[in-house]
Amino acid sequence: NALTVGSKAPAFELNDHNGKPVSSAQLLSNGRLVLCFFRGRWCPFCVGQLAAMNLLLPQFEEAGASLVAISPQTVQQSFFMVDQHKLRFPLLSDAGNQVARQFGLVYRVPDDQQAIYRRAFVNLPFANGDDSWDLPIPAAFIVDRDHTILYASADEDYTQRPEPGAILERPSRRD
Repeated sequence: NALTVGSKAPAFELNDHNGKPVSSAQLLSNGRLVLCFFRGRWCPFCVGQLAAMNLLLPQFEEAGASLVAISPQTVQQSFFMVDQHKLRFPLLSDAGNQVARQFGLVYRVPDDQQAIYRRAFVNLPFANGDDSWDLPIPAAFIVDRDHTILYASADEDYTQRPEPGAILERPSRRD
């Protein structure tokens, strides 16, 4: 049910890793917006993806695009992640997955997977600040200034992520 190319992205306002509100309108006023939805700082695939995106941040900016990443983790968890991995773009906290839900990305972690996470000391209720066990499917979108989605990638297999270079190709195109 994820939004696809040609759909309109919903407007949003979320707090960044410093607790400051950031709106999609503010971000889009500077050009195109690259959104990465990720599960949390506890996910090694998410950490790897965001580290790779961080390396290409200057190229995204040169192409006229802002980059932000969105997860259900708390502002404090996002702050720790930015600090630990020296990320140079905002991590936005989507409490209750409200924005991810509008993008059609939310699923409930099945009970058997919850048990595995608990055994591996992944405490989602603590990391996300709620007891829902809801997560977003990892996804990447490029949103044009008029909120039209120009690029969409969402895969239920959390190990599958688009290469940052594939995402980077899109914002520089002026069609």
